[in-house]
Formats: sequence, C-alpha cells, structure tokens
Amino acid sequence: MSETFTAGELERYARHIIMREIGGPGQRRLQGAKVLVVGAGGLGSPALIYLAAAGVGTIGIVDDDVVSLSNLQRQIIHATARVGAPKVESAKGAMHALNPHVVVRPHRTRVTEENAEALIKPYRLIIDGSDNIETRYILNRACVARGATLISAAITQWEGQVSVFKPWEDEPCYACVFPEPPREGQALSCAAGGVLGPLAGVMGSMIAVEAIKDIALSGRPLKGRMLVYNALDGESRTFEVEKRKGCPVCDVKRNPQAAAG
Repeated sequence: MSETFTAGELERYARHIIMREIGGPGQRRLQGAKVLVVGAGGLGSPALIYLAAAGVGTIGIVDDDVVSLSNLQRQIIHATARVGAPKVESAKGAMHALNPHVVVRPHRTRVTEENAEALIKPYRLIIDGSDNIETRYILNRACVARGATLISAAITQWEGQVSVFKPWEDEPCYACVFPEPPREGQALSCAAGGVLGPLAGVMGSMIAVEAIKDIALSGRPLKGRMLVYNALDGESRTFEVEKRKGCPVCDVKRNPQAAAG
C-alpha cells in the first residue's frame, strides 16, 4: 500500500480525505483493505458500487447466479445489455468502469460448508448480502472461526435490517441474535413477497457505510446493535442485541460441550 496518493487519487478521493474522521490515514486503510461481498443482488449492488467508489483496494464477489430481467428493478449494478451474464462478471465490469484502480475478484460459486473457509480466508471483512437463510448461518460460523468481521443485512417488502458482528469483542454473533432459522412462512423471500426497489439501495448503502467506518476506524459501528428501517412508515429504530450465553457458535469457551460437538 502506497504511503502517498497520486494526483488522480487525491482528486478522486478528495471528499473523503478532507473529512476529519477519514482523512489520509483512513483513505490509505481503505486502499489496503480486502472485503468479500456475498451476493451481487439487491443488497450487494449498492454496497459493491460504493466500496469501489471509495477505493477499497481488493473486493471479492461471491454469486453463482446470472442477471435476469426481474433483477433490474433493484439490482442497480447490472444492466439490460448484460441479462444472461454471470452476476460476478457483470458487477466487476460496472465497478471497474467506475474505478479502474480497485482489484475485483469474482467467485462464481455458492457459499457452502465445504468452501466457506477458503472463500473468506483472504479477507478480513465479510459482507452478507445473500437472500438465503442457510448461507447466513454458514457465513457466521466461518467468520467466527476465522475472526473476520461480519456485516449482515436483510430486506423484504418494505423493511430492512443491518448489524455488525464481532463476537471476539464480547459482542454477539449472528447466531446469538437469531439462534434458529425462521419457520416456514415467517420470513418471505423477495421472490415470494416482493421488495421495494429503492429499499435495497438504502440498506445496501448502509452496509457500505458500516464497512467504510470499520475499515477507516471512524465513528461508532453497529456492533452490538441492529438498525431496522421501515420504508412504508418512514421510520428507523436501533436496538441493542446481546451476546447469548451458551451460543454454540461463539461461546465455545463457556460451552465446552458445544466446542466438543
């Protein structure tokens, strides 16, 4: 990571560099950061665009899907001309068109128990923008084992939520907050229940904000807290979430039975 900025970089990142909470040191941390985004869909689209614009040095993208016409109502990183293309390649092209200086690593695959550890190993910050409940739990377990920061968000219809998980700082992991998956019919997928297009933009942008804060060591992150936004009522609320004693994922030291299992 260079200790100095080129003239082009100074101009490109000027609005960050002049901010007291980011400045030159924070921007250099962004350039040296490695972030993995799981899902190049509604949440991943704005997160990826803003992370690339911010100059995050290396950005990995995990997605096994292709662009479809129904995606374009909310997945703004893609385009009509790229319908049928792999989402990771479509996203990579859009990110490089915006900022050719960032390294984009496409991983055209689905997160599984078998590949999660290898996927996240090169990265220190993982963003979960997936629309799959199983993926969320797999990523959480892998991040806890690796000691990687996890930023997780979800949306459905008119409502979204986002939180930052760092259980090694005596904060909860995802499984502390959601110890069990929702029962059938409790949580509607976007395909089943629909979703407001701009809501994906709002929550995906919040993901990017939390990631930039974490990397640049700025402000107060949403760790130990969850922000919920209701677009229909125009309301947001933030509430505290606690580490769960006996959590089989992150409380293994106090739960030797879980560790042995």
